[in-house]
Amino acid sequence: MESTHGRLAALLVLAVLPPVVEAAVLVGIGFHSAQGVAPQVTAVWPYDSYHDLRWLMVYHNSWLSFLLGLLALIGIRGLLSAGLTSLAWPEGVDRPSFRWLVTRNVEVAALAAVIISPWAALSLAFSAVALSWYLLASLIPMLLLAPFLQRAGVVGQWGRGLPTIELLGWSLLNFAVLTVAGALIASTPGWWVVAVAGAAGVANALLWRQVVSAAVRPARVRWPRVPVTPVAIVLVMAAAVAAQSVIGIAAGEQGEWRPPIVAERLPDRVPHAVIALAGHDSSWDGQPPADPRVERFSYRGLDGQGRPLPYRPQDTHRSLDSSAALLAAHVDALHRRTGRPVALLGQSEGAMVASTYLEKWPKPSPVEAALMFSPLIRPGRAYYPPPGHEGWGVAAGWELRGIFALANLPKKVKTGPDEPFVRSVLVEAPFYRNRTLCPVAAVRMIAFLPTASAAEAPPGEYARIPVFQVPAFHGGVLGRRASQSRVVAFLAGEKVDVPRREYDLFQRLGAAWQAPSLALSINPVWAATREADPAFTGRICEPR
Repeated sequence: MESTHGRLAALLVLAVLPPVVEAAVLVGIGFHSAQGVAPQVTAVWPYDSYHDLRWLMVYHNSWLSFLLGLLALIGIRGLLSAGLTSLAWPEGVDRPSFRWLVTRNVEVAALAAVIISPWAALSLAFSAVALSWYLLASLIPMLLLAPFLQRAGVVGQWGRGLPTIELLGWSLLNFAVLTVAGALIASTPGWWVVAVAGAAGVANALLWRQVVSAAVRPARVRWPRVPVTPVAIVLVMAAAVAAQSVIGIAAGEQGEWRPPIVAERLPDRVPHAVIALAGHDSSWDGQPPADPRVERFSYRGLDGQGRPLPYRPQDTHRSLDSSAALLAAHVDALHRRTGRPVALLGQSEGAMVASTYLEKWPKPSPVEAALMFSPLIRPGRAYYPPPGHEGWGVAAGWELRGIFALANLPKKVKTGPDEPFVRSVLVEAPFYRNRTLCPVAAVRMIAFLPTASAAEAPPGEYARIPVFQVPAFHGGVLGRRASQSRVVAFLAGEKVDVPRREYDLFQRLGAAWQAPSLALSINPVWAATREADPAFTGRICEPR
């Protein structure tokens, strides 16, 4: 009989070697932003499959490569998990044959691929538009599924009864270990990343021992005859559709958008005329702001007198280039009418429109100041081609279309992964990934960032302009009184730069759950744009 020490040593080798090899490859090629995912390669279910599927969703460029990659990942994942389960088996308990473990774990890997793929697709959507709500939505199901799937590859009757409190506890600890490991890797220079990945592999091995023991020697199981696991799986799959609607509600601008800059008069010391740009799915009924120096940007453009037109939520779905062209006309009209320098204040999509205008419209410009609230942080990190074409992320794109189609059924205003706004980010990803928060000559700039956006920022630089960071979710900064006072101070010419210490910490803690970025150099759609890649350099605003 194999010795306990020998099995533990073999378990450690099997759990440590894959993350060490993955980390070494990523360090060797300089893939800075993806290093935090390496410890998950030998994590306990479902984080191991989540690791695999995020890589596959980003790095396939045809249906054939996706299908072959999926079959390969299922087979490798089944073999690796069977080996880890066998070596982690507790003493004194009869162990199934290795053949049974392989068969069962391949089955579980196939099931996990089906269950987790919608959430991996939402993770890719997060990489495309850098909206923290998508990241949160893709992680919560992992936490819910973990205690169910962790017993699936270990015992025969895993579908009935609630998971024990021990399995729940180990699954939460598993998530915490992977999060901390990703943060440590994001904080570690050079080849020391490999050592951290190895330490995380040791933690994975110990977690496999505890999880397998808790699964084969459970305490009292509640509802032992009830098929709880299939119900949980169905609910989690359905939640992938519901999540998209919840994300739209949380991230959009439904209802009247009247922040203080619109609802109140500006002090006389502010010399600018201000254009306020609302975000995605916002609408405007034409009611003018309280101060005549402030005007609302319209996603429909201007009337014959150069005044902004009322607009509907679907008008915000246009491409960023076309919105920036409307903004250029509005800037010129407002400057001629008032004789004042212009300041742009944009939220979310509105901030991206302002950034696009500042980059693409000729100088000099009447715009002297730009305030960006909840801008998208390094979006365009993934890609999927339009319908009818193959290319990087093709299968993920169709999965997103299916999710959005179902989510759109009860909605009056339809959204989708191919609307012009999203496609403009995907097509011009090199610019949006690199230069959203970069200085622009002769323009005073500041970004107002909610701390939740720290999870949107992969390891590395995210801004080279002053920032004002405040505890809030996406879109929740502008309405705060403290923010309004900083807006007035900035417009009046004062220096405003208030970074928060926890922002950097949250950025590092999110490193493990970022989907790998698609390298700029391999996508033909981006070939004409010569930009450095922050995913590899860790820096933004690099010279072209």
